[in-house]
Amino acid sequence: MKEKLHAYVSEKKHHIYRRECPFSLAEEFSSENLSPAERMTRRFCRLMAEETPVILEKEDICFLRTFKSLPDIFTPEEWADIKSSHYIHELGFMSNLTPNYEKVIKHGLLSLKENADSYGKRMIDAILCLTERYKKEAIRVGRQDLADILSRVPAYGATTFHEALQSFRIIHFALWYEGNYHITIGRFDKYMYPYLQNDLEKGALTEDGAFSLLCDFFISFNKDSDLYPGVQQGDNGQSMMLGGINSDGTDTFNLLSSLCLKASYENKMIDPKINLRVSKNTPAERFTEASKLTAAGLGFPQYSNDDVVIPALMKLGYEYDDAVNYTVAACWEFIIPNVGTDVANISALSFPEVIDKALHSSLESSETYEDFYTAVENELRKKADEITESIKNLYFIPSPLMNAMMDTDIYNGGKYNNFGIHGTGLSNAADSLAAIKKYIYEEKSLDKTELIKAIDENFANHPLLLHRLRYESPKMGNNDDFVDLLATNLLDSFAKSLEGKKNCRGGIYRAGTGSAMYYLWHANEIGASPDGRLKGESFGTNFSVSLFAEVKGPLSVIASMTKQHFENAINGGPLTLEFHSGVFSDEDGCEKVGLLVKTFIDRGGHQLQLNTVDSEKLREAKLHPEKHRNLVVRIWGWSAYFTELDPEYQNHVMARQIYTI
Repeated sequence: MKEKLHAYVSEKKHHIYRRECPFSLAEEFSSENLSPAERMTRRFCRLMAEETPVILEKEDICFLRTFKSLPDIFTPEEWADIKSSHYIHELGFMSNLTPNYEKVIKHGLLSLKENADSYGKRMIDAILCLTERYKKEAIRVGRQDLADILSRVPAYGATTFHEALQSFRIIHFALWYEGNYHITIGRFDKYMYPYLQNDLEKGALTEDGAFSLLCDFFISFNKDSDLYPGVQQGDNGQSMMLGGINSDGTDTFNLLSSLCLKASYENKMIDPKINLRVSKNTPAERFTEASKLTAAGLGFPQYSNDDVVIPALMKLGYEYDDAVNYTVAACWEFIIPNVGTDVANISALSFPEVIDKALHSSLESSETYEDFYTAVENELRKKADEITESIKNLYFIPSPLMNAMMDTDIYNGGKYNNFGIHGTGLSNAADSLAAIKKYIYEEKSLDKTELIKAIDENFANHPLLLHRLRYESPKMGNNDDFVDLLATNLLDSFAKSLEGKKNCRGGIYRAGTGSAMYYLWHANEIGASPDGRLKGESFGTNFSVSLFAEVKGPLSVIASMTKQHFENAINGGPLTLEFHSGVFSDEDGCEKVGLLVKTFIDRGGHQLQLNTVDSEKLREAKLHPEKHRNLVVRIWGWSAYFTELDPEYQNHVMARQIYTI
């Protein structure tokens, strides 16, 4: 590991090179009545021209962003006009894309320039001009080795592993500077391994030398990541996929894959966020190897099951060669590199809200549970209609550089233009249905009016009922078909509510099991719920048991959460498990966790992520953040430094179920 460089970046000493952008552009662009594409191009070229080349001591992968922020290209009045007739997703850029890094690294930007539009050509020229200035700076500081590499890449195709890594860094740097965000890394070990393999075979590089370069490369992801937009620091989308099958069914996991796991373990930084594609054929020792990162407290790797994901994507209409090449978006949504322009996180549906609406509108008139569930399905369809009807005339700010690096015209829609809808609070909703079904319709021990009144009063005058619903009622996580199959029904109904709908870009809607930040937002939009959840209490993150469910252990949770029909809801959203740090107190800890992950995959689970939690350390970090700056936790689909999170996210991590083995 590059210890000196690692410490320099970890301690944020490189921030001394940062500065405020000295110019604004929106009024100037508006006065000239420039097109959005021209505005984006001019801003990018000016930023590139005014960037200051910085080469840190001992670094082998250079390029450092010095401007803290990007000036707006639209005035507030222009933005208001755009929003008056368009749906704007997040910041207005097409995010969560994976460009064709393989092609750009292999052939170089000059080759790419040949087919780029006029805006893309100018942007490429701007990147190459900045690279030339970096080359001169490398010579000035006595780094002829770096200067030689910058003489080739990214203008021309990379010929060595070092050149390939440096080329990627410049491309990634430039895409963020264009204004894009949540730009994922894709199947890194698949497209980068040939360079490593060639160097090793020629004797131009040793495995130790390659590992040193890789550690440097991984550090580079953390130089500017706090400047990248997200809900919280760490939510930046720098997700790297490792492993998975090729079109011919062979496994892509290779030496570079293992070195990536090792580099991540050694660096112990939040970026890049490691994702691992696995299947029933994945050897047990790979799960053990990956679990070392979990033991280190990194909150990754996140696992995706090829056996489930690939057929499910094909069921949605993705061609086999594309489905087999899937990667993940910023968090966990499944996307297709190079050709996919899916908006995988465009909205979210709250299952507990649907239950709440049916409870208040139809419970008293429903003679049977089936009658009540019909009302739930009606409310679910209404909500799905409301969400899909609200997404019309979607507008994206042009991204000429990103467009040049994709194998499709992203302005007019890629090969795939599907929209993903998260489904939040599934376990809370299923637990609520279980309570209603058991106590009202089967045992007939609970009065409908009493339940509604108790919920509306936040159980203030109903302590015994609260205890019964909260701690005695069936809960997901205990391998109880009574409640688990209700969750299956809900998820199937969710998928069915989106069937046949076309979005404004000609694609379909994909149901999912993720939550993103909605586990807080949606929970604040309703009062108490029939599962015993009180007003203001959060839902479980993603596809997880409720925060207060009393469960038998991680095996019973896995059994509960692998029964659902994921082929119907494959937008992504992992089962999230938090393990007590004591699980890894002996040498067998990683092997035990690895076997648990394999069990999840063998049972047909589609996605899994693990956290290592020490409650005492988390409490200490809240009180004395200066002592725990590098404490990492998994939030919803990304890892962050605990002390940099807002209190509501810190508190949610501390409230989650913690398991032992």
